[in-house]
Amino acid sequence: MYVMWKNSMKSKKVLFTSHTANFSKFNRPFMRWFAEQGYEVHYASAGEEEVLDCDRHFTIPFERSPFRINNLKSIRQLKKIIDFEDYKIIHTHTPMGSVITRLAAIAARKKGTKVIYTAHGFHFFKGAPMLNWLIFYPIEKILANYTDTLITINKEDYELAKNKFKTDVQYVPGVGIDPKKFDIKMTKQQKTDLRKSLGLKDSDFVMIYPAELNKNKNQKMLIDVMEMISKTHGDIHLLLPGKDSMNGYHQKMAKEKGLKNIHFLGYRGDIPQLMKISNLAVSTSLREGLPVNIMEAMYIGLPVIATDCRGNRDLVCDIKSGELIELNNKENFVNGIIKFSNCQPLKGELMSYLLFKKIIIYMRSIYKIGGVL
Repeated sequence: MYVMWKNSMKSKKVLFTSHTANFSKFNRPFMRWFAEQGYEVHYASAGEEEVLDCDRHFTIPFERSPFRINNLKSIRQLKKIIDFEDYKIIHTHTPMGSVITRLAAIAARKKGTKVIYTAHGFHFFKGAPMLNWLIFYPIEKILANYTDTLITINKEDYELAKNKFKTDVQYVPGVGIDPKKFDIKMTKQQKTDLRKSLGLKDSDFVMIYPAELNKNKNQKMLIDVMEMISKTHGDIHLLLPGKDSMNGYHQKMAKEKGLKNIHFLGYRGDIPQLMKISNLAVSTSLREGLPVNIMEAMYIGLPVIATDCRGNRDLVCDIKSGELIELNNKENFVNGIIKFSNCQPLKGELMSYLLFKKIIIYMRSIYKIGGVL
């Protein structure tokens, strides 16, 4: 329960919200920046983990589904906080986090609070199920009227929102990447040792897909692809680092197919090192906002084979960066992998325009609507 207390000495406050606290990692550079500008920084989420770089963290019972009764409770709780704290700016993320936040902030906007919403990929997009359009499109269109600025991170979402929604719409190319994490040096021996720890030889051709194991990331397709490849190319391996949200479904599928060249690594804190020992990055997503894993792979210089979906096509757009494959076209995906494994891979160009520093500059200009600068 939220307990009222006296306001702090800081007169300016900003609130960030997302249904999951895990999302706060994308906001930390901006939260630190607001603190440097003299703001008190608050965060509201479901509270499943600690949020860093904020002065206060409120736990709100956000639900991912729009049909959960808990969301009504969330609106009431968050409205109470917003009305009491008198925020100058509210920046909200994630679909349901933003729905609840914007409804809770209706009264505050009338008093001058500015509400910014970053859409990390609408649920409605070209090729999306009709049900997504029937449910989520009307919600977003209505709530655009209670949004001061809507930030989109890929061109498809930007064009749609710009043409259909009555609010200020801005395009910012993703959340950026931190070059400090990837500007690391690994000796040949260190790469050999890391490969050896994973059961890999120096001569193996290694692919990587760092992503949560779930339906949208579509690792099922990759397992089918690997079954086809393993019949003729036993030295091609696939690394799958990432949290498992499907209770071992993919591991069971690979085991039933007798595949020993797929390595389920679980959560890893050494993604940059794993990318450094890889030859190719892959993605079989059904949809993306603007995928960080592809940005990171391209920054390191890995070529990418990815499905031709929203978000992926914003990044993999020429021969220098890799190849796009039609959704669920397993045969073409196999052919693309084999092509790259048989030749010296092209090195992708550094995606300098997607670095944190550039994104922060974009965001600072947008925050001007709140009178920050």
